[in-house]
Amino acid sequence: MSNVFVLDHPLIQHKLTYIRRTKTGTKEFRELVDEVAGLMAFEITRDLPTEEIEIETPVTTAKAKILSGKKIGLVPILRAGLGMVDGILRLIPAAKVGHVGLYRDPETLMPVEYYIKLPSDIQERELIVIDPMLATGGSANDAIHSLKKRGATHIKLMCLIAAPEGVEVIQKEHPDVDIYLAALDEKLNEKGYIVPGLGDAGDRLFGTK
Repeated sequence: MSNVFVLDHPLIQHKLTYIRRTKTGTKEFRELVDEVAGLMAFEITRDLPTEEIEIETPVTTAKAKILSGKKIGLVPILRAGLGMVDGILRLIPAAKVGHVGLYRDPETLMPVEYYIKLPSDIQERELIVIDPMLATGGSANDAIHSLKKRGATHIKLMCLIAAPEGVEVIQKEHPDVDIYLAALDEKLNEKGYIVPGLGDAGDRLFGTK
């Protein structure tokens, strides 16, 4: 089964509290999501392989480590996933960014794919699928299926918050995908929203209703 990692770093938890608050406005919400994404990226990339090279410092020559192996690809699920991309790119500026456009049918709660554009070499990349919220799991499940169908084999899922129901779907459908969260919340309500949650991430990021 896939591993679930809840990143309980104090800075992540502190900022997530302000993200959840109703009175946090659009500008502050956007900045906080960006900051938490960067902090989460620090943790999610902890196991990236390195290799040793020889360099010259101002004092002498030295052996030092650089990243090696697989390159990174970021795949935000539109539109809310966009709010987390810049924070990650500041740490990993060489990462390529693909996009998957999905919306949730309000009646069936099932995802509908309307757009997909990916780097040509996704088979060679360590992909991080990004969405602030893992609620029913439908959108993330569909996005991961789309990536695998196109040859991706190394995928991680990164969300701010998740409901147990969504985590269970990903674990069942994609046991090879690790899930990284800032918080695992209590449940979904009858409308499919995460409780206690943070509202609609897309609306709060972009100031829409």
